[in-house]
Amino acid sequence: VQLQASGGGLVQAGGSLRLSCGGFGRLFSSHGMGWFRQAPGKKREFVANIRWGAGTTVYADSVKGRFTISRDKANNTVSLQMNSLKPEDTAVYYCGRTIRGLSYSPGEYDFWGQGTQVTVSS
Repeated sequence: VQLQASGGGLVQAGGSLRLSCGGFGRLFSSHGMGWFRQAPGKKREFVANIRWGAGTTVYADSVKGRFTISRDKANNTVSLQMNSLKPEDTAVYYCGRTIRGLSYSPGEYDFWGQGTQVTVSS
């Protein structure tokens, strides 16, 4: 399985970007899809998760109210709508798949996309 993330770029603070990820192969209701990010010199951190079957979502406190994760079952893609972006959102964003449904830990995701760079200027 090769996940492909796209949609990153350079945006001014307060702007928006939409990230997308596909190429998961077959997914089951028990799967979860997550977005993580990693800034230079920092660990990969949880951003958002969606359960593939139920569609329930969870977010990191730092992005709650600004980011929205969604899934498109027909096209087997997951997206992350990012609004009101801040310079501290600058990072490489990764999508991943977990068999655990909901997981905050990158170690519980078994497939990752190659990452897409998001840069927010002040």
